[in-house]
Amino acid sequence: MIAIRLLDAASARAAIPDLCEVLADCVNGGASVGFMQPYDTASAEPYWRGVAESVAMGATLLFVAELAGKAIGTVQVGAAQMPNQPHRADLKKLLVHRSARGKGLARLLMDAAEREAGRLGKTLLVLDTATGSDAEAIYPRFGWQRVGVIPDYALWPEGGFCASTFFYKRIAA
Repeated sequence: MIAIRLLDAASARAAIPDLCEVLADCVNGGASVGFMQPYDTASAEPYWRGVAESVAMGATLLFVAELAGKAIGTVQVGAAQMPNQPHRADLKKLLVHRSARGKGLARLLMDAAEREAGRLGKTLLVLDTATGSDAEAIYPRFGWQRVGVIPDYALWPEGGFCASTFFYKRIAA
């Protein structure tokens, strides 16, 4: 049975080992999410500690998809924005372990993130993803609108420039 949970700071800290495994698996599988190959779980730990601190400050919402109590997927909502953007949030790091893909976890995580963002009064969500990646194809199926592409925005984890596609979605508060 898969469960989707919004983590508080203590739960986020406790989930760090599982989240490190998910991130390392995704990066080593080619996901352009800010990190370079080779990438191991020890390299992922500082990143997740920072996310847990952001959760503690109320700046980030961290969701996990769990199977038998183990996190196998995650997504974040960057809820803290500048004063002229109280209505907006950034969707970040939709990650599903390769062994758990094809089970609808991405949709479950996105639905939970959108629902909670709306509960917080957010009416506009934005995200970017690697152009040409498997991830790029899922967002339109979830109702996200493609805005455009910026060439050479980042690097693929194995090296080489990667364009990024930007999306937005209006949601009900």
